[in-house]
Amino acid sequence: MFFSFDGTDGVGKSTQIELFKNWLANNGHEVLLCRDPGSTELGERLRDLLLQKHDIAIDRRSEMFLYMTARTQMVEEVIKPALAAGTTVICDRFLLANIVYQGHAGGMEADVIRQVGAVATDGIVPDLTFLLDMDVTHARGRMDRELDRIESQGLVYMEQVRQGFLAEAERFPQGIKVVDAAQDIDVIHQDIVQLAEAFLRQTRGS
Repeated sequence: MFFSFDGTDGVGKSTQIELFKNWLANNGHEVLLCRDPGSTELGERLRDLLLQKHDIAIDRRSEMFLYMTARTQMVEEVIKPALAAGTTVICDRFLLANIVYQGHAGGMEADVIRQVGAVATDGIVPDLTFLLDMDVTHARGRMDRELDRIESQGLVYMEQVRQGFLAEAERFPQGIKVVDAAQDIDVIHQDIVQLAEAFLRQTRGS
């Protein structure tokens, strides 16, 4: 089983991932956490290049390919072996983030990124993605650290990112579930659990 979490920065993904991991573990799942980009030596080095502030110019297409390279390594080195062993994988972001950040918000064609992603991931996609959604100004106000290279592109860009996520969720409602991230932490977790339980019941039934 493969779950992913996504949304603009500041929506509380890390907190909800940890809560969801504990819920799965308490229900008999062996769970592996990973993050995209990252989770491999190559992925972590590319993460630094992509997210740290520096003077290196990175074109949107180059940015997209760097993310794809990190993701390919993670799929081959981490995710595929885990799934083959029957481990449940939770990933902080996945291909959807590229489709939205470089596509909807970055000016690239979303379906082209989707096609590149199918090659980069060897067709591996999350069974279910939890999209944590909230107003971008509110989300920004919850962040108590220095903004990274992507986050520093401004609230207008982040609103385009948010709308891109919502557009993808509307297009693929079976695989992307929108969760109101402006609620209390426990309420958000319960919403995620309910969505997961419904998905698992459906999976067992089929």
